[in-house]
Amino acid sequence: MAFLISQFINSLCKALLLTRSLPTDRKMAFNGTWKIEKNENYEKFMEAMGVNMMKRKLGAHDNLKLTIQQDGNKFLVKESSNFRNIDIEFTLGVSFEYSLADGTELSGSWNLEGNKLVGTFTRKDNGKVLTAYREIVGSELIQTYVYEGVEAKRIFKKE
Repeated sequence: MAFLISQFINSLCKALLLTRSLPTDRKMAFNGTWKIEKNENYEKFMEAMGVNMMKRKLGAHDNLKLTIQQDGNKFLVKESSNFRNIDIEFTLGVSFEYSLADGTELSGSWNLEGNKLVGTFTRKDNGKVLTAYREIVGSELIQTYVYEGVEAKRIFKKE
């Protein structure tokens, strides 16, 4: 009897894991190389984050390129800009550490909500929350940041 219950529980757990898998269309949506095309309110956002004026001016023209590879719930994001190249690996729903280009250290995670990646990150220096969204709209990747009531967008085109 205990063996049958154990088999039932294992089967149930496997079924739950399978239902949590991402549909194929979502798996491929973010994949590719995305080049920054324009910013909206990005300098104001960086100012709210405490980035000094010189870094804000440089950051607004960083020529950021994102290469995203998604495999189910796992992501590899390669960020390439005028200032740094970094690989970020994360699994949806699992907390990880990350440093912004200006050195601000964060801890948080990405989750999938509908067709959007939603990141919730806490700054290590002051405990304030930065929320980030990534979504595909038409042929663009829209990355939205919200910090202390200031919202900014970075719009990328697929290469």
